[in-house]
Amino acid sequence: MSGHSKWAKIHRGKAVEDAKRGAIFTKLGNNIAIAARAGADPDTNFSLRLAIDKAKAANMPGSNIQKAIDRGSGKLGGEQIQEVMYEGYGPGGTGILVECATDNINRTYPDVKVAFTKHGGNMAEKGSVAFLFDHKGMIVVKETGEDLLLEAIDAGAEDVVEEDGETIIYTEPKKLAEVRNALKENHNITEAELTYVPKNIITISDEATIGKITRLMDKIEENDDVVKTHVNFDVEV
Repeated sequence: MSGHSKWAKIHRGKAVEDAKRGAIFTKLGNNIAIAARAGADPDTNFSLRLAIDKAKAANMPGSNIQKAIDRGSGKLGGEQIQEVMYEGYGPGGTGILVECATDNINRTYPDVKVAFTKHGGNMAEKGSVAFLFDHKGMIVVKETGEDLLLEAIDAGAEDVVEEDGETIIYTEPKKLAEVRNALKENHNITEAELTYVPKNIITISDEATIGKITRLMDKIEENDDVVKTHVNFDVEV
């Protein structure tokens, strides 16, 4: 299993800039609301704990976090947020999964579809792209070393990759909480989330294709209803 790709690093850098501008608070709020449907207490709802931690890392105000929890748990009434996954193909035959949290699918689906069709891609049937990925837990630790590697494996990790001063730890989805909790006291965990890891990577080197993919992903991700995207490509830059 590979570590973080060049595209992943580009994507993470963009996410940091978006966080500085406060441009991701709506997405983070929707993510919290989805998680809060299973319970409003982060001590017993690990998905909510992860969503809150991610929001705090982006400096989202506590009042916004609490409002998102209340919305997801039904305290505020109104339309309920629901999860939906869209699948599609981008330029160069690349596979793209789009996780959304929305209170109006009739708004979200057309917006995502337009993004694909206007930028060299197309929507796909459910399952026709998802099979290209494995559902995994992912933990990123801001350090490396054999001790961490062994500790992660002992805690139940499936795979550990060192890259650019970081350690990327992959787990079974159900093991994510267990492994994270085992490591968090002694290590600087910068990310912990459920993700979709591509089984095989398509490397894109053609500048024109990279440009098309970048524009497509930017358009998809600027949609407030889009929480996460997952891709099976890397770029040579």
